[in-house]
Amino acid sequence: MPRKKKINDLKQIDGKAEPSKPMTLDQLWGESQLTKYSHADVEEYKNYIRGLNRTDIHNHALAVGIIPVDNMELLFGRLEREFIRHASSFQAPSKTEAKQKKISKEVAKILSEGR
Repeated sequence: MPRKKKINDLKQIDGKAEPSKPMTLDQLWGESQLTKYSHADVEEYKNYIRGLNRTDIHNHALAVGIIPVDNMELLFGRLEREFIRHASSFQAPSKTEAKQKKISKEVAKILSEGR
């Protein structure tokens, strides 16, 4: 049975969308994530590949660098994972501030001995 989360461990989201910052030189030069997959949203891409027939999905897999297999569900899963990996390279990780715990004077003294 999974452990219950404590209230202190939960994160609160403020609802503001952070603007994406360029992560690579290619992004600085203007490459968008539309070049390889022609979609920017995961759900749009899933709907796109689910609408392709077997020949088209094999051609699309070859175009993005995945070896097509006969099992269509396996191929859909691989394409979706690769798209999510590709799309995540265009998003900077969110900044989370570490909370400083107050320590006692005794602990601070012990920690300062190694300096």
